[in-house]
Amino acid sequence: MSAAAAAGSWKLGDLEVNRIGYGALRLTGNGMMGNSDGAPIDRDVAVGLLHSAFDLGVNHVDTAAFYFSPLRSANELINRALASWSGDVVVVTKVGPGRDPAGEWLDMVRPDQLRGQVEENLRQLGRDCLDVVNLRVGGPRTASIAEHFGALAQLREAGLVRHLGLSAVLPEHVTEAQTIAPVVCVQNSYGLDWRRADASGLVDLCGEQGIGFVPFFAVSGLRREAAAGQEHHARVLSVARAHNATPAQVRLAWTLHRGPHVLAIPGTRNLAHLTENIAAGSLRLTEDEWALLGKPDGDTALDHAGCISAPEGSVTA
Repeated sequence: MSAAAAAGSWKLGDLEVNRIGYGALRLTGNGMMGNSDGAPIDRDVAVGLLHSAFDLGVNHVDTAAFYFSPLRSANELINRALASWSGDVVVVTKVGPGRDPAGEWLDMVRPDQLRGQVEENLRQLGRDCLDVVNLRVGGPRTASIAEHFGALAQLREAGLVRHLGLSAVLPEHVTEAQTIAPVVCVQNSYGLDWRRADASGLVDLCGEQGIGFVPFFAVSGLRREAAAGQEHHARVLSVARAHNATPAQVRLAWTLHRGPHVLAIPGTRNLAHLTENIAAGSLRLTEDEWALLGKPDGDTALDHAGCISAPEGSVTA
């Protein structure tokens, strides 16, 4: 059994993936607002990192055409890595937001512009059909996603997309989308310190409907794509010491413990961190540890103040 398979697998439609995957945002050096002041990662190093992830059993990679920094594109790096890889890897991308060539964020595109974004992903990834495309919604103020999701459903019928998902949404968006076309995954911010998707009932809704729930920022929580802070909560440290694990591994294990339909896509440019993240899939929390860290329907002492009221769509990923 590969390291990434230790946590089990889940099906995104008819595509079975291991529950530990990889998020490609950090691979570009990309920051929260889409810019990077650091040196770009060497292309061969990036391809080698992705191959290491695949060697460890990762067969689910999250990306987007708008994951780019001045000199690097996540899609381009993934394309290079897959061109020299013989195994099957499910690539999940997302559309909706846009960025101009300088990296500045644009408003969410119109429904009739989604085809162009899908075709851009196809070109960059070197594919004729995208495995999964998530509609990244602008935020909770978006009352209806019917027109946008309907446009993607048409592209699915045309054979450009195999499966559809959603990102940064509320339960009502999922319900609306399901009346148009099957939703195979929902990608929202979620983790030990960021439980808005529990308060809204989104995680449970996905489980009830057989939809994969894919958290981003599962390790860093409110720190978003930054490295996890040094001041970890005492209870996280206590559990980490009991398992000879890192706090990040405990946070990933807590997320995976939430349900068999919950996946993880931690991203990193560091090979040691990659190995640690994937190894978290084999960490099993006891019920006492689960209670100590805070069950979603119980103790939420680890939540940051204001977390529950924060807009679900207020982060970019």
